[in-house]
Parts: sequence; structure tokens; C-alpha cells
Amino acid sequence: MNRNWHGAVLRRLLLLVSACLLVGLVTGEYAWALVIGLAGHLGWTLSQLLRLHKWLQEHKPDEPPPDGYGMWGEVFDSIYHLQRRDQKVRGRLQAVIDRVQESTAALKDAVIMLDSQGNLDWWNIAAETLLGLKTPQDSGQPITNLVRDPRFKEYFESNNFHDPLDLPSPLTDRRRLQIQITRYGNHEHLLLVRDVTRLYQLEQMRKDFVANVSHELRTPLTVIAGYLETMLDNVEAVNPRWTRALKQMQEQGGRMQNLLNDLLLLAKLEATDYPSDNHPVDIELMLQSIKSDAQALSGEQKHQITLQVEPQLKLKGSEAELRSAFSNLVFNAVKYTPGQGQIHIRWWGDASGAHLSVQDTGPGIEAKHLPRLTERFYRVDSSRASSTGGTGLGLAIVKHVLLRHRALLDIKSTQGQGSTFTCNFPPMQVVRPRP
Repeated sequence: MNRNWHGAVLRRLLLLVSACLLVGLVTGEYAWALVIGLAGHLGWTLSQLLRLHKWLQEHKPDEPPPDGYGMWGEVFDSIYHLQRRDQKVRGRLQAVIDRVQESTAALKDAVIMLDSQGNLDWWNIAAETLLGLKTPQDSGQPITNLVRDPRFKEYFESNNFHDPLDLPSPLTDRRRLQIQITRYGNHEHLLLVRDVTRLYQLEQMRKDFVANVSHELRTPLTVIAGYLETMLDNVEAVNPRWTRALKQMQEQGGRMQNLLNDLLLLAKLEATDYPSDNHPVDIELMLQSIKSDAQALSGEQKHQITLQVEPQLKLKGSEAELRSAFSNLVFNAVKYTPGQGQIHIRWWGDASGAHLSVQDTGPGIEAKHLPRLTERFYRVDSSRASSTGGTGLGLAIVKHVLLRHRALLDIKSTQGQGSTFTCNFPPMQVVRPRP
């Protein structure tokens, strides 16, 4: 309708009234002339309205509105123009959708759209290859019914999608997949799946190489260490010039053995996802033992080591692995905290799970080093690490032990004020005392 629509309507009404008055002037019945004229106009308007109602109920998507004239002709013309404009918009949107579908169909990675309940909305061709989804029978099915791995269900229900999940393909164990979930829109999910079989095979080759080399080096090192110990036990029969050299050889041999032990432990931790001996562990008793060992390690430095424990709060897991992780954190605090420094060990539980923190008053760590502390052989200060006899694998072992117990390591440090290492265990790993 144009801008003069209201004026045109008023003019038509004035013409109708004028015509009725003229008829009334001729017949002498002004009232009846106006009534009949207005009733006719009302009947015509109702008939046009019924035509519009019928068209709205029965018209096909591309069927134009009925023809008309006068005011209703302009109404029908306006509807027709709106219809054509909507068709163009729909055409552009459909073209965009077609291009998106064509581009995602060309991807080697699977793209899956899920609703807020985790049900399948849409997926590309790669999803059928990697996950075995079938069109259209799987549409609307929960994704956890089609990917039945318990780790995926736990990952999906945790709503913590910061890190991706690696697991075997539902179709074959020989294919390894990496799954990443992103939240978008109205609590909907976008699931991306990549085939990382090649990377997984390379990683397995690296692990096997490290494990095999460590195992093969262990025997000759044991022989060498045994002979060095025998020679040092009979130092009177050895030329005095060799005494210092033998002691250094024994010291370096011990460091090599510690390194191999840590490498073999890491290989063992990486071999499986969760510990086999998953039973309640008395953390209070374990921490008291670790504190005693840390006090002995401190020796003449006389660190002030305190322990705060929530009694009867236990963890499900491997006692040997947990002891290795916790002792690594406590012994590191002793090694890197100056003499007379304070070390506080705390074990407590709350609604989010159970937590172990080791807080020291050491020199602290620069912020740029914190993201890489749990990498293998990463050292903040190589000279300081060498002086303490570290292998550079302690925090890597801690990280893997915590991952096997569904836990995370949080590190906070300020230079000149000390560091705090906190292990956060989820509620499913916690064994609370019965009331």
C-alpha cells in the first residue's frame, strides 16, 4: 500500500455517502439510502475478507493472492509483494544452507549437531564413516545410545568440555577418535570428531620405545652400580686417586636409575586408563607417613611441616599411585623451599569433591612456566633441578596419576611468596564416612 492509502479510503467513503445522499434527494428517503449504501459496502468488504481468509487457509506456498480492486486490491498487492520478498529471502537462506552442507560434507572430520537433551539433529557424511550413524533412522536418538563407551557418557554428562576426549571408534578398535564438544545457542551441542589413528600410533611407538629402552638399560645399570658399590666397600684396595671418580660414578648411576624408574612408572601409568586396584585408600594415614618422610628429607634444613587432615575422608583408587603423586608434591616442596621455610599440607572435602593442597614458602615460579610444569623433562631452572637430583618427571607422574583418578592439578605461584599445588578429586572418587 502507498502512503495515500488512508486518504484513498476516506475519499471512497465520501463518494459513497455522497451517492447515497443524492439517491435520498431523488427519492426523499435519505436514511434508507444511507443504510442500503453502507450495508452494500459492508457486504462487499466482508466478501473480500472471506476471500482472503479462504486463500490463507488453502493457498500453496507459491500461489499468489486473489485479484481485487479498490482498497482490497491494494491489500492483495501488498501481500503479493511480501510473498515475493519472502521467497527471495528463503532462496538466499536455502543457498547458504546448501553451501554449508556441501562444505561440511567435504570435511574428513565428523560434524554433529545435538539439541539441549543430547539428541541427534544433523550430521555430515564423515559422522557415518567414523561413528556409524545412519540416516534417517538415527535422527532424534540420544548420542549416548549410539556411542556406548562409558568414558564418552561420563565426558558428555560432566559438561566440562575444556579438553578433548580420545577413545576407540564404535566401528573398530583399530581406529582412534578425538571428540570435542562445544556448547552453543540454547544449550545445544556441536560435536566434532577427528580421526587421530596415525597420531595415536606414533604416540604408542614413542611409549613402547621409551619403555623398552628403559627396561633394557636397567640391567646394565644394575650391574655397573653393583660393581661400583663393591669397589667402594673395598676402597682400601683401590688407588686413592680413583676414590672420587668412583663416588661420582655411583652418584650419576643412581640418578640414571631414578630416571629409568620414573620412565617405567610413566609407561605403566599410560598403559591403562584407570587403576586396576580401585579400592578405598586411607589418605590420613598416608599423609602422616609422607610427612614423616618429608621431615627426614628436610634434615638439617629444619622445615616447618604442618598437616591438616579431615578425618575418615578416603579416596577410591590405587594406594601406590596416590602415594607416588602426593609424595612427589611434598618432597618437591621440601627440595625447593629454603631452610626454616614453612610447608603446609591440607586434605579436605566439600560439595565439589576432595582436595589435597601442598603450600610452601619457596621462591615461587614465574607465570610463564606454569602451563608447562607437568611436561616431561621440563625444568624451570635446569641448574637448580640438577642440584636437587630431580629427573624432570615428577610432576608428569603426578599429572598422569590424577588423570587416572579423574582428578586435576591446579598450580598457583607468586615469585618471592611461594607456590600452592592442589589436587582436585571429583565426588565420584570420594568415600565419605557414614553418619
